[in-house]
Amino acid sequence: MSLADLIPSGLVRRDHSFSGSTTYKFGGPAAWYAEVDSDKDLEQLLDARRLETNPPPVFVLGKGSNVVIADAGYAGLVIKLSGDFNLIASEEDAVVAGAAVSLPRLARFCAAHDRGGLEFYVGIPGTVGGAVVMNAGGHGSNTAEWLIEATVVDIDTGAVQIDDPASLGLAYRHSRIGPGEIVVRARFRTIARPAAEGERLMREITAWRREHQPGGTFNAGSVFKNPPGDAAGRIIDAAGLKGLRCGGVSVSERHANFFVADGEAKAQDVYDLVMQVKSTIEQETGVELEPEIRFIGEFGDGRD
Repeated sequence: MSLADLIPSGLVRRDHSFSGSTTYKFGGPAAWYAEVDSDKDLEQLLDARRLETNPPPVFVLGKGSNVVIADAGYAGLVIKLSGDFNLIASEEDAVVAGAAVSLPRLARFCAAHDRGGLEFYVGIPGTVGGAVVMNAGGHGSNTAEWLIEATVVDIDTGAVQIDDPASLGLAYRHSRIGPGEIVVRARFRTIARPAAEGERLMREITAWRREHQPGGTFNAGSVFKNPPGDAAGRIIDAAGLKGLRCGGVSVSERHANFFVADGEAKAQDVYDLVMQVKSTIEQETGVELEPEIRFIGEFGDGRD
């Protein structure tokens, strides 16, 4: 059975536009696209991919909050977890969440069940799977601090492994999980905390983000990782780059580590602006900023 054989069942689609699933809302179609609702569906999909003469590369799409899709699209297989991967279960002092669960939803679920610790997730517009892969964090905490274990599937072999934070190699916005693996669920420890206290903490986090970050705009969150002991936004601001524009994308006047797009913007504009800012900062300060945003597909200089 090949990927094409899964089209009649609806599991796989060809030349599917998925740009609406990203926060920038632009970019081309995926050559192959699959919305997977269960472990069984995922196993079937990966088995079919392995039978292809030239198995396509795979990109796992979460909320699309740190993703830029090339204008020409992606010549591979995009997998979006759904269905069972949106489930959350409460345990005595922990919570288990599917990889597709949004982080704000997980934070609110815990608070509603008088469990605390994960309130910082309310301000991160990603998924549990992405949080594990990138060790997402903010407001003085991060995923590594609360993660007990994650279930990871090898794309090429289908092997399933349960890893703890140490074996995942979690560090600042980093894990050892590569493009050949998919996080399908994770277990987090929690602490006892009255719902009212959890709600108060989440309101404070939400208010802080509204005050300091550009809302109501097309953006992909923080563009660059913070270098050790400093903040990427401060460095970009100090270099006088607020307002710098490439095509329909500009460095936010409100927060220099956010790049906002107008209605005429293209994916290539984002890429060009990121490369220009990166180059300027390195030339002027010697600091090499590392993009946190992910570019999917081919861009003007041939990047994949």
